[in-house]
Amino acid sequence: MNDYYADLGVSRDATAEEIKRAYRKQARKLHPDVNPGPEAEEQFKRVSQAYDVLGDPEKRRNYDMGADPYASGAAAFGQGFSFSDIMDAFFGAGAGAAQRGPRSRQRRGQDALVRLDIDLADAVFGSESELTLETAVVCETCHGDGAQPGTSRRTCDVCGGRGEIQQVQRSFLGQVMTSRPCMTCHGYGEVLVSPCFECSGDGRVRTRRTLKIKVPAGVDTGTRIQLAGEGEVGPGGGPAGDLYVEVAVRPHATFQRRGDDLHCTIELPMTAAALGTTAKLDTFDGTNELEVRPGTQPGDVMTLRGLGVTHLRGSGRGDLVVHVNVITPTRLDAEQEELLRQFATLRGEERPEGRLAPAGHGLFGKLRDALKGK
Repeated sequence: MNDYYADLGVSRDATAEEIKRAYRKQARKLHPDVNPGPEAEEQFKRVSQAYDVLGDPEKRRNYDMGADPYASGAAAFGQGFSFSDIMDAFFGAGAGAAQRGPRSRQRRGQDALVRLDIDLADAVFGSESELTLETAVVCETCHGDGAQPGTSRRTCDVCGGRGEIQQVQRSFLGQVMTSRPCMTCHGYGEVLVSPCFECSGDGRVRTRRTLKIKVPAGVDTGTRIQLAGEGEVGPGGGPAGDLYVEVAVRPHATFQRRGDDLHCTIELPMTAAALGTTAKLDTFDGTNELEVRPGTQPGDVMTLRGLGVTHLRGSGRGDLVVHVNVITPTRLDAEQEELLRQFATLRGEERPEGRLAPAGHGLFGKLRDALKGK
């Protein structure tokens, strides 16, 4: 077996990133354009073979178990039976395989999911946000081809360009021809003679990019926005997947959202609740006046129509629901206390007796009715 770890100058427990860095360093030093000569060319081939094996997780795992794809003889194919082999043995060659023959290097990229935090006002009216994400894009050096510019591919020596290996196996049904993807070329039928230095033959690199996204009015926490073709570029420069943006609405200091309605609480002095007043509310639509009728009770609810959240599907908006909290003074000076006692005397409430309210008509009943829309 070849010692690929020694060829790259890394330990057997090296990480994938360490293997990639070691290959780039060796490839730059030994590339025929930089270091001409038969000896350097042979070393360059050994380094490329080493990275082809150790740079692929499945190949590296098989190599560590004793299978060298570049070794001659049976050592290259001593992988034992797989599930596809069993399917082939029962139902014929290719029954367990997804496809036959060489497969394309280009594959669709994965979909991506990112989170976008927005303010409640953005959910009410919609907005446009900038999103910075790290994703895979087409390699600008090889333009997705995977090969170093100026180099070419060679037909796989193991499978002869077919992308699969055929073997004759014995079973209780007799001799059966089975097929499996070639371990050396990964089923492509071709091997990169000189993988691209920038992307290591993958045809794509990871980078940061910024894109603008329109957030529609009415979104809520958990809403997902799909952006077709804005996900990761596939291997070999294949088509990009989709990007899903999951919205998270930040809590607001004043308003709470319930469906498409907004809820808030206004605090009124006892005298204002008894005599009535006009209160000014700062809403997302500017300052609005709220008429408080005389005799307003704690827990009363008033509604301002059409000042809530825009309906995500359909037209119109929800309502702004205002809950009243009446503030009872806790400290009175002598004059205020005397006036309040005179007021109680006029109303015959010098020594009032508390009484139980009918069920459902107290503060909690009013809150329940408000939530039910009564």
